[in-house]
Amino acid sequence: MFRSRRIIVILSLAPILLFASCNRAGAPAEGVWATVNDQPVTRADTEKYYRARLTGQAAPPSQEEALSLMLSVLDELINNEVLIQRARQTGVEATDGEVEDKFTETKSPFTEDAFQRQLKDGGMTVDDLRRSLRQQVSVQKLINREIVSKISPTDQDVTNFYNDNRAQFNVAETTYRLAQIVVTPAKDLQVRNRKNDDAASDLEARRKGAALVQQLRDGADFGMVAMDYSEDPTSSVSGGDLGFWPESQIADANMRRMLASMTPGQTSDVIRLPSGYTILRLVAKEAPGQRQLADPQIQQTIRDTLRGRKEQLMRAAYLLSARDQSRIVNYLARQVLESAGKLPEIKIEPPAAAAPGVPPAIPVPTSTPAVPAAPAPATKQ
Repeated sequence: MFRSRRIIVILSLAPILLFASCNRAGAPAEGVWATVNDQPVTRADTEKYYRARLTGQAAPPSQEEALSLMLSVLDELINNEVLIQRARQTGVEATDGEVEDKFTETKSPFTEDAFQRQLKDGGMTVDDLRRSLRQQVSVQKLINREIVSKISPTDQDVTNFYNDNRAQFNVAETTYRLAQIVVTPAKDLQVRNRKNDDAASDLEARRKGAALVQQLRDGADFGMVAMDYSEDPTSSVSGGDLGFWPESQIADANMRRMLASMTPGQTSDVIRLPSGYTILRLVAKEAPGQRQLADPQIQQTIRDTLRGRKEQLMRAAYLLSARDQSRIVNYLARQVLESAGKLPEIKIEPPAAAAPGVPPAIPVPTSTPAVPAAPAPATKQ
């Protein structure tokens, strides 16, 4: 009896002791907004990635929107720190050589002046970029070892997916895979080609288009020319690739006729558009009909889809498990609650542009991808 009463007394004291312990841990160091196993996640880093998220927004967010986005960014940085620590513990942290290779890859699409300008506009330094790339490579190596290496769809998995989704492999109409090079007659701050080349007038645009067509006729690689000179900020980074277009999504009748007469690998002349000029390349053409499972491309598409779905599921579960095994304190969240959602000292305006290739906190996808659909054509407005 005495022992039972003693246990009850101890249990009744537990909330008091826990409350006292929380109070002692409630005062973070200056500039620290969270800790992961006593390692700080700083306000400076949170604000830096927050600014990058605001790039391109026409108006600054409200106080509530700013705080909500700040908390979201901080949570991603916490996730990132959890995975970085796990990478270090398992011996897969990025080497200096791997970081330098990634840095060179990230920098290569830009001239030195353009690279330095975009770093400055994004409020980043070269050291910031290298640190972010080290984290990115480390986490990817961790994911590859702990998750990707364990995913291997079987032939039966592929067959089952095909049988369950036959309709998705029935091409209802002729479909074109296209790539583009865009030239516009006006300067645009969002141009992201490797040469930082941007026509400033209609005459310049026509001359530039004609010169690019001549380069292509002389044997230049279309993708390389697109990355160097295309003025479309979306497709230039991928060599002008627009993906697959069903014929019905091509509104212009003259363009439909032109594509119907082209063979895969062929490139058009300069085409006038309302927003400027484009040069199109027909990468592939698919006739309508049911695609069969025996087609190696169909099998690869299904395997990629199954791997993607499984990886997203396992990444989410892996992160949750790693978080459960970590000591995490989110001081910013506490402050938001204690101030009833009002922290007036946080006033951050978006920068002019984001730094090139700078990864935000490593995202952990939670949605399930579908079989890729044909994207809409992209032209710079």
